[in-house]
Amino acid sequence: MNADASAADSGADARPAGTGTGRLVLLTTSHRVAPGLLSWPAWQVLRAAQRVLCADPDHPQLPYLREAGIAVEIAAPTARELVDYCVPGDRTAVVLTSADGESALTDGLARLAGSGRETMPDLELLPGSYDLPGARLLDLVQVMDQIRAECPWSSIRTHGDLAKYGLEEAYEMVEAIEAGDREELREELGDVLLQVVFHARIAQDDPEEPFGIDDVAGTIVEKLVHRHPHVFGEEAAETPEDVKAHWMRTKAAEKQRESVTEGVPLAQPGLALAAKLASRVRTAGLDVALPTGEGIGYELLAMAVRAEREGVDPEAALRAAARTYRDAVLAAEGGAG
Repeated sequence: MNADASAADSGADARPAGTGTGRLVLLTTSHRVAPGLLSWPAWQVLRAAQRVLCADPDHPQLPYLREAGIAVEIAAPTARELVDYCVPGDRTAVVLTSADGESALTDGLARLAGSGRETMPDLELLPGSYDLPGARLLDLVQVMDQIRAECPWSSIRTHGDLAKYGLEEAYEMVEAIEAGDREELREELGDVLLQVVFHARIAQDDPEEPFGIDDVAGTIVEKLVHRHPHVFGEEAAETPEDVKAHWMRTKAAEKQRESVTEGVPLAQPGLALAAKLASRVRTAGLDVALPTGEGIGYELLAMAVRAEREGVDPEAALRAAARTYRDAVLAAEGGAG
């Protein structure tokens, strides 16, 4: 809600009929939401309060409150002072809390209320703004900015330096998925996300072609919207197969590839590479005979192509077999001991 909207109904008092002991409101705000975008209850109580106080002279909300005609005292009153102000005259005071909170004030109020000898005002914790979904990503970007600027190791990293970590984190994420470990998966997803944010922060420093995390996010948003016309446009898709067909047509139009092999990373693991090539060939309806040759490589190639044709991920299948083999090794070691 903007400052103009806050001026409406300026005499409204959002609290119900009180007990004659006043009201003390601790107003919290989120630094992840643009200053000035406060909830309607927050604007109501700010307009109705006899005093609005804030200990932080640099609080980001202050310019917007002043623009709305709300006088804010820069002060850090004690719990005793606020209780003595609110109770006798049945007055309302609002404390705009800082990012670090007001632990000294809340501790003092708790002591007074717990003594049983004090007449206390109505105490209320009022959220003035709430985090939106994804708001903690802003914290990650901010933390990464600070690390890039102040950490001797992180400040000199390049994309090449981090490449191996991206692979390692992706493998660890897959391992957590296959193990069914939810807590581990959450952590590994965070590590993968860190790689994205770190690379974007490095890219921001490029002197010739800089881009940042907003550019990365904007690019993938545009791609997702464009490739989901059944969600964001007028196309229809009733089945997963319809969705895949939409995706492939749109992707083909975007890429304008001269070969189905374009865009297949040759550095990926061998079984995955073979399966990806086989998938491209099958999707394009090409009739390509497998190359003949001597050695295990050609045998593995044939097995990977067969697995892809049968809808089996050869990498996942081999990992599952390898885990079974590992268990057998552990059992043998235990028996030998």
